[in-house]
Parts: sequence; structure tokens; C-alpha cells
Amino acid sequence: MGAAETEKLSGPRATTSLVSRGSPLASTREQVQTLARLPLRNFADAAGTLRPASIEIFQINVGKLCNMTCRHCHVDAGPDRTAEMMTRETVDLCLAALDRTAARTVDITGGAPELNPQFRYLVDACIGRGKHVMDRCNLTVLLTGPCRDLPEWFAARGVEIVCSLPHYRKRNTDVQRGAGTFEKSIEALRRLNSAGYGKGDPRLRLTLMHNPVGAFLAGDQKSMERDWKEGLVANHGVTFDALVALNNMPISRFLEWLQTSGNLERYMEILVNAYNPGTVQGLMCRNTLSVGWDGRIYDCDFNQMLELDARTPDGRAAHLRDFDPQKLGARSIVTGRHCFGCTAGAGSSCGGALA
Repeated sequence: MGAAETEKLSGPRATTSLVSRGSPLASTREQVQTLARLPLRNFADAAGTLRPASIEIFQINVGKLCNMTCRHCHVDAGPDRTAEMMTRETVDLCLAALDRTAARTVDITGGAPELNPQFRYLVDACIGRGKHVMDRCNLTVLLTGPCRDLPEWFAARGVEIVCSLPHYRKRNTDVQRGAGTFEKSIEALRRLNSAGYGKGDPRLRLTLMHNPVGAFLAGDQKSMERDWKEGLVANHGVTFDALVALNNMPISRFLEWLQTSGNLERYMEILVNAYNPGTVQGLMCRNTLSVGWDGRIYDCDFNQMLELDARTPDGRAAHLRDFDPQKLGARSIVTGRHCFGCTAGAGSSCGGALA
């Protein structure tokens, strides 16, 4: 079997960013138009107009800088993405906006959010406000010099760690994230275990996040969690508290792989045909505000990566400078064909399965 056929079956491999390669899909407009050209029904026709509920989660993307360049990445993050970095001024705008909401959880993401110079300041400021803080971690960043103390630092503050790990087997993880990633991830998990994470303590919660390796839906979250717990403890002595399973979103570098491997239309047909109306009430866009590195506000992390700004009722793009919880509460949520990724099968959001 040739290399192209192998990749088509096994899924995407580590790469470089769309921006660094000058790919047409580095344009978010091109990504949206690529999906719009497919002969499929539109998400709005299936789900109707979505309205927000009360804000429970304040999600902050502090930038696109990452120590890894995974082929499935919906952020197009990588070591070259140094320009997109949240400043201290914007962090303070986030905190001022947070104070005007009833959000109980602050979800910090990136890139590798830990590489932002303002990361520790942001975490401490949120903890000081009595918020539950989640850090979305790629695991391998914890082995880099500036971040090696983070397991203990996180534990002292009770930060929940949500870690990306495509599979509990080496081959499936390295196929998606690059050779050697699995062993580094296991080492990082051991360090988190040593700091007290993943041992059933509700204050030191360690969650693993799974994306499928290929053009198919995530499997049953509960059964996968059982298999992963058994496999990781038996083979590596590693424990964790929970597993969340996310469908791969057809945007950014995963969209590129879908195109080049000839899987795009088939994968979108899978998502559309698996639309589950029972997931709609639990969609993250309804209880979450997602803030970009530059202070722009979005309905969700995926809309953020497509630069589909949240819109106030008067049609203005929302920004932290003009943060108005009442206006945002009256908005209609912006949707597109990529939204079928969140409503297919058991559903998918930053918190895992929905139904």
C-alpha cells in the first residue's frame, strides 16, 4: 500500500501551519466557502435559529502559539504563530468582562495557552475571583523548560487539566500528532499523577480529550473511557478521572486533510446525516462566550477559528471593549455548516458528548 493510500485510511499526520505554507485555506473565508459549495443541506435548515442561555463558561483563547503542529488542529496553531498573542491589556479586558457575568468556569485555551507570558497572571486572577479554571493542555508542553513546574503550580491552585490525547495507543496518537508524541504525553501524565492529578480528588481533576484519527465520528464516550482507563493503567501506570470525546471539526488543517485525502464530501455527509436534534439544547454556543486573543467575542471556539464574530442585535461584531451582557444575551447565535460537527451522533462540544 502506498503512502497516499495509507494516509487516507489512517488519518492526518503532523504537519506545518496553513499560514506558514501560504495555503488557500489559511483564509477563513475560503474555509467557509469550501463547505458552502458542497451539495448538502444547511445547518440553519436543520436546527433553526439558536438563542443563548445564561453564560456559564467564559472561554479565553490566549493565542495560537504552540510547541506542536498537529494535522487535525482546528486552530492552525504552531511554533510560527507568534503574532497572535493576547496582551496584558486584553487579559485585563477579559477580567473586567468576566466580572460582569455569572460565569462560574473560565476555560483557558490556545495554541498551548501555557506559552503566553500572561498565562499565570490570568489563572491567578481568575482563581482570586473564585472561578473554576480549566487549562486545555497538549501535555507535551509540560516538558518544555518554562513549563516544567506547572503540574505542581496547577495543583496548588486546583486548576482542572483537560489534556489532548488522541488515543491510548502509541501508533494512533503519533499518526495524528507526530512521532514521539505519545511517549512525551505519557511522561507528562505521570508528572501530573505525581502532583496528585487523576486520582479521584475532585479538586485535582484530570480529563483526557479524544479526537478520532480519521474521517469518522467519535465513538461511545463511556465505553471509551473504560477502555482507556484500563489500557493506560495496565500498560503505563497512568490514571485519569474522565474522558471527553470530540468529533473532528471540518475546518482549518483537518479540513485540508479531508480535501487532500478525498474525504471531505463523505465526512460532511456523515455529519449531516447523523444530525441529532437532542444535542441542540446542550451546545456550548448556548452557555459559553468565547474570547479571541485580540478581544473579539464569538459564540464558540470553532466560530472563533472561522472568524465568525458574535453579533449584537443591532448587527455589530462583539468586542470586549464594548462588552454588554444584556445585548449579547439577546443575540442570535451565528451558525454554519461546520456546526453539524457538534450535533452529529452523540454530539460534541468542549465538554464532550451531549446526548
